[in-house]
Amino acid sequence: MDRPPIVVSPYDAELFGHWWYEGPIFLGDLFRQLHHDQGAIETITPGDYLDRHPTNQMATPCASSWGRKGFNEYWLDESNAWVYRHIHVAAERMVELAQRHRSADGLVLRALNQAARELMLMQSSDWTFIMRTGTTVAYATRRMNEHILRFTRLYDEIRAGRLTESWLADVEARDNVFPNLDYRVYAS
Repeated sequence: MDRPPIVVSPYDAELFGHWWYEGPIFLGDLFRQLHHDQGAIETITPGDYLDRHPTNQMATPCASSWGRKGFNEYWLDESNAWVYRHIHVAAERMVELAQRHRSADGLVLRALNQAARELMLMQSSDWTFIMRTGTTVAYATRRMNEHILRFTRLYDEIRAGRLTESWLADVEARDNVFPNLDYRVYAS
C-alpha cells in the first residue's frame, strides 16, 4: 500500500455507560496501553489521516442491519415519518447556501456555521428513535421542531440579508456543539 492502513472504529456515544457499562473503562485502558506501547498502532483521527493522505477511494456504505429487525425500523416509522421531509429540505437548502456564499465572513459566516449545526442536530437519529420508542416523545419532538425552526429562520435571514445578531448569538450559545464546524463542507 502507498499508505498505512486505517481502522475506523466509531461508537454510538449514547451506549457508553447505558448499555455498554464497561465501555468507557475499556476504551480508557485501550488508549493507555496503546500510548504505553508506542509502536505498532498509532491513534489518529480521521481528519488527521485525511490531512496526511488527502486522496482516497470514495465508498458509499450500505444501510446497516443494526437495530431491531435489521432494516432501520425504529427510524422509519409512522411515529417519526414527518421529520424526513424537513431534514431533506434543510439539507438541500444548506447546500444551496454554502454554494452561494463560498467565502462568507462576519455575521454571515457565523449564521452559515450555525445553520450547519442546526442541520446536523436535526439529523441526529436519537430524535426519531425516541419518537418511536415512546420514552420522551415530547422532548424529542420539541428538539426536532426547534432545530427545524432555527434552521429555517437562519436560511430566510441569510437569503434576505437581514440577520438578527442578538438572536444568532442566543442560538449559538444554546447549541454550541461542533465549534469548529465549517459550513463550506456543504459547498462541494
